[in-house]
Amino acid sequence: MTILVIAEHDNKVVAPATLNIVAAAVKIGGDIHVLVAGQGAGAAAEAAAKIAGVAKVLVADNAAYAHQLPENVAPLVAELGAGYSHILAAATSNGKNILPRVAAQLDVDQISEIISVESADTFKRPIYAGNAIATVQSNAAVKVITVRATGFDPVAAEGGSASVEAIAAAHDAGTSSFVGEELAKSDRPELTAAKIVVSGGRGMQNGDNFKHLYALADKLGAAVGASRAAVDAGFVPNDMQVGQTGKIVAPQLYIAVGISGAIQHLAGMKDSKVIVAINKDEEAPIFQVADYGLVADLFEAVPELVLTI
Repeated sequence: MTILVIAEHDNKVVAPATLNIVAAAVKIGGDIHVLVAGQGAGAAAEAAAKIAGVAKVLVADNAAYAHQLPENVAPLVAELGAGYSHILAAATSNGKNILPRVAAQLDVDQISEIISVESADTFKRPIYAGNAIATVQSNAAVKVITVRATGFDPVAAEGGSASVEAIAAAHDAGTSSFVGEELAKSDRPELTAAKIVVSGGRGMQNGDNFKHLYALADKLGAAVGASRAAVDAGFVPNDMQVGQTGKIVAPQLYIAVGISGAIQHLAGMKDSKVIVAINKDEEAPIFQVADYGLVADLFEAVPELVLTI
């Protein structure tokens, strides 16, 4: 068996999630090849070649892949992927955008957001917002799979010595074009990669009150997230949302402040190693999954926490 892993990268750096996807590929077994599709992506390819367990890096360096538009990348992956037993990508916005197109072009089913590898053709994935775990077996010639990164411990980013091979294929569908992007800049860690996450919910009452969480996060070196209720209320931008329809996180420490604990939110953070909940409602569902709970007014508890750290 040979497995193709689609690298998450920005043409310079390979995203940490790629290490988790390679870990899933290792559990499946076989040779692991990593595809780096981009423009001027030599640095990313070199980084991918150093990942432990990777046998070969395929580099498709072309202007058509500069911004990794799914309409262009999917035909490339489908063309290359026909010769592989498995195609894996992270269950990120990027991966979810590309792999369904690949599965359609290969005329196979896709298995989404696996959290465990039982064998080369059998996987576990959450359903019903994580309230049940389905065991799925596929007999497809090519198994197209998105991987929930939080389900697998990352492999080492260093130690590998994979060969690097250039891919000449260039697919420009001409159906979409890159217009621009606005990147949020922050001194805090990126939400999905942070070891500590502090999140606020509807109990924060308004966006200005998130200043208390920012102060706590700065003391802890943490990222700041939010529940869907807080995002929908306009307290914070939607790129801070943690949950089934937001970002999936599994930090060493997750602090939920003023979050009731709706199923949608729990699906995005319940794999955290330690969960701390602060809520004045002692009946809040969040306390059922919390390792430590504090029933208190967050506007008193959080500032006191900041002062004691």
